[in-house]
Amino acid sequence: MTVWSFLLSRAGRVLEFLWSGWAGLAALCLLAAAWQAGHEAYGPFILTAPLDTLRAIGLLARDAEAWAIGGLTLQRAITGFALVGISGTALGIVAGYSPATLRLVTPLITVLLGVPPIAWIVLAMIWFGGSDATVRTVILISALPVVFMGAARGITTRDRGLDRMAEAFGAGPIRRFLTVGLRQTTTTLFPALALALGTSFKVAVMAELLANAGGIGGALAEARINLDIAQALAWVLVSVGLLIIVEYTLVQPVKSEVDSWRRAAQPWGVKR
Repeated sequence: MTVWSFLLSRAGRVLEFLWSGWAGLAALCLLAAAWQAGHEAYGPFILTAPLDTLRAIGLLARDAEAWAIGGLTLQRAITGFALVGISGTALGIVAGYSPATLRLVTPLITVLLGVPPIAWIVLAMIWFGGSDATVRTVILISALPVVFMGAARGITTRDRGLDRMAEAFGAGPIRRFLTVGLRQTTTTLFPALALALGTSFKVAVMAELLANAGGIGGALAEARINLDIAQALAWVLVSVGLLIIVEYTLVQPVKSEVDSWRRAAQPWGVKR
């Protein structure tokens, strides 16, 4: 592939991604309309207007301390998500190639999913206090089962006929895994990673609020004390905005690159 064709391919993907954003923008407009209706029905003490919340976000954007608060939550969520992604994917792939291990671990995964994150927050506060370790530990325990099962199911549901075909053409175990097995996990792995990323941000803010560990959670606790609805909603939107930025600058580009072979395998003009 020449440099020119490579650049054209990437530019086409970027334009397609931007064009697909119209649907997301329409959904946000509907949400804003419902928000405004709720404000008019219940008043500003219950739900401030979207414009008032945007003004509060503008004030936060001019505050250097607010940037530090958002950055603290961002680095905790990203580092926790990185731990979840690496360990969950590796363990899930290993379990996917070992049916006995997967049968043994599945009940444990069910137990972990059944324990609410707030229980892990309490335990982590006892173990680590109000530190970064508390937030990352709760993220790891809460989101790891999702990524683990996504990777494991991707391996167990792979097309073994492709494995046998690659083996017939002389591909070794490592090459078969990288070119055949690993690529087939993306169908279940990337949705699991997207869910884990959202869980990482939600759990990070919850842990910060309950453990008094600063960050956006601490700012929400302060807004609650002051009964400042606009400030609280502003921090919620900041958290959601950070999540969207990370997902569409980290997870989605990697998914698009890894899944490019699926697009190439589709007939010309066919859109699924």
